[in-house]
Amino acid sequence: MAKDTPSSYRNLVIYECYVRNHGPHGTFSDVEADLERIRALGVDILWFMPIHPIGKLNKKGTLGCPYSIADYREVNPEYGTKEDFSRLIVKAHQIGLKIMIDVVYNHTAHDSVLVKDHPDWYHQDADGKPVTTVPEWSDVIDLKHPNPELSAYLIETLQGWAKFGVDGFRCDVASLLPEEFWVAARQAVAQVKPGVIWLAESVHAAFVEYRRKKNLSAISDSEVYRGFDMTYDYDIYTIWQAAVEGKQPVARYLEMLRFQDAIYPANFVKMRCVENHDQKRIMDLAPTREQGLAWTAFEAFNCGSFLIYGGQESAETRTPSLFDIDKVEWKDYELTSFLTRLAKLKKEP
Repeated sequence: MAKDTPSSYRNLVIYECYVRNHGPHGTFSDVEADLERIRALGVDILWFMPIHPIGKLNKKGTLGCPYSIADYREVNPEYGTKEDFSRLIVKAHQIGLKIMIDVVYNHTAHDSVLVKDHPDWYHQDADGKPVTTVPEWSDVIDLKHPNPELSAYLIETLQGWAKFGVDGFRCDVASLLPEEFWVAARQAVAQVKPGVIWLAESVHAAFVEYRRKKNLSAISDSEVYRGFDMTYDYDIYTIWQAAVEGKQPVARYLEMLRFQDAIYPANFVKMRCVENHDQKRIMDLAPTREQGLAWTAFEAFNCGSFLIYGGQESAETRTPSLFDIDKVEWKDYELTSFLTRLAKLKKEP
């Protein structure tokens, strides 16, 4: 971890929200109306998947993916206005919730505002056309790091959102950017707002290996830690999934947890989750409901912060589409008392 990361971050509960599919209208106002319920779960941080305008060129699905961003400094008009988001932040702060937004600095939409004026900020093919380095991510083009001018623009953008009221950043595929960029970003943001929380989506070990074989940028979890307070546990996530499905003994997963204790800094914080927007819902992955609940409790009490993905409190089995309107089926919020109890126990000394 960063040297100044508090060990208390291991007790944090984070809630992931996709505005488009959270409420009936897919707006900031829908989420604002739900803040009290979310906070009552025992949530400390409300993480918004990307809130920015979505690119239209080469988009996927009807509405496009929120990780294909056209402008880092604006909000998606589909969700509302900056004033709407500001009002939400103020209310969240009033009830003790911190707000975290997604940062997607590995790539942009094909029609990003940056493409016209700064084509040199991108990976390019032989004809000088911006391209992606991950072929299946066809709706985006990759920024090329390191680049001092690009870094200055991106860091200034982060400072702007911190001044706006944002309390934390979840950084998409953080492992694909240079370690030095994240360290500099952390230091610069702290100058305008101390105590901002940094969560890295560190990637699966196999992806790091693949990127390095292709002579592309990829840093390990141990390198990511210098700039971040928390990272994903994707380094051992495939083993966890196999244990849940009965394809690996649970003892194998426990062995990997002990391995994490030995190889990371003493104050390391992994974000533990049993589901998120890229993975199966736990009630779909686990063979039985009882096993799903047991694994949820196990991960909640594991060493690290704990993530609740919107819809988990309703025992959702379906992971919503990123590219279209695909609403969470809230039903009767049947796991609310269970998750609330886990959050309370997690915070007890």
